[in-house]
Amino acid sequence: MSQLVPAPDQELKAQELQRAFDAFNQVSQALTQAYQGLQGRVESLTAELALANGQLRRQYEEKEALSERLSLLLNALPAGVVVLDSAGSVGEANPAARQMFGQAVIGEAWSALVRARLVATEAPGEWCLESRRLTIVESPLDSAGGRILLIHDVTVAHGLKVEVERNQRLVAMGEMAASLAHQLRTPLATALLYSANLGQAQLTDAARVRFADKTTAQLKRLERLIQEVLLFARGESLGRDTISAGQLLADAAEIVRPLFLAKRVAFRVTCNAGDVCLIGSRKDLAGALVNLLENALQACAEGGKVILGAEASGRQLRIGVRDTGSGISPEVQARVFEPFFTTRGQGTGLGLAIALGVARAHEGTINVHSLPGKGSEFVILLPVKAAAWQEN
Repeated sequence: MSQLVPAPDQELKAQELQRAFDAFNQVSQALTQAYQGLQGRVESLTAELALANGQLRRQYEEKEALSERLSLLLNALPAGVVVLDSAGSVGEANPAARQMFGQAVIGEAWSALVRARLVATEAPGEWCLESRRLTIVESPLDSAGGRILLIHDVTVAHGLKVEVERNQRLVAMGEMAASLAHQLRTPLATALLYSANLGQAQLTDAARVRFADKTTAQLKRLERLIQEVLLFARGESLGRDTISAGQLLADAAEIVRPLFLAKRVAFRVTCNAGDVCLIGSRKDLAGALVNLLENALQACAEGGKVILGAEASGRQLRIGVRDTGSGISPEVQARVFEPFFTTRGQGTGLGLAIALGVARAHEGTINVHSLPGKGSEFVILLPVKAAAWQEN
């Protein structure tokens, strides 16, 4: 019986089938390993995701708690808080702000609200809302142009401030009573003496005119003293003028320039304040500068020099009056702003006190720098307040 021998084609096919099976096994093993690796990676990522979710949940809960605390804080604040969007409309307002401006304030344009409800006061940065007196501070909120406004009700504080200033003036007036009596008595007695001489029959016309002129001069001195006393006692009443630094210096210079020409004292004005403006009383500020300039003129001899200058530094305006006079001793410097204090027989002693009162009324001050024999400089420092929020 003959043995069957596989045909060559069948043997070749069997070999190819074996190779294919072996390749399939290899691929299957590789896929199994890849699946196992992928499964491990998925499990790792799932664990990481669960951890990240836990952290995010905690952060969210912390932010929610912080937001709740901030909300409670804003609601409890006695000051008003208003949030404006980039268009200048009210996006949020706490209860204090809604009580001030009404519950329907959300969505209103802040600029329209300012024009309709707020009235500027004599003090820079303070506003009246019906019977309330408010201060408003603005801060940027984010890069998108939002702003946040903090609104303080200073009605009570303002009332206390007014009362304190009034009491201080009353105390000062009480302390000045004796000095005032002396200041009034001297020109009045002199005027009475001159006027008594006018009744003498033997006086010539020229002598009568001379006595009349002297009497008039003393009465004018008395009138000026009374006006300055009244101004000091009344206190400064601020206006709401917008005054450029250059115009303020020009106003004062125009008044005193003839006096400098008459005494032959050089007078120069320099203004390096740019476009800086002040809000207040143009008349009172110019009057304060005139007082300082007259004081400097009196300190100079013929041929001396006085410089009136202004410069801006940050949010402050510096106005200086410098002279080449004899200077002021440290003892006198300590008293120059006292009412009725004067080193001149013809002075009232109120000019510098009034100037300081004007500066303080504008939230500024006056400093004096002097060395005996080297002249003096009086410097008025005034804050330059920005009020851009009310225009937007």
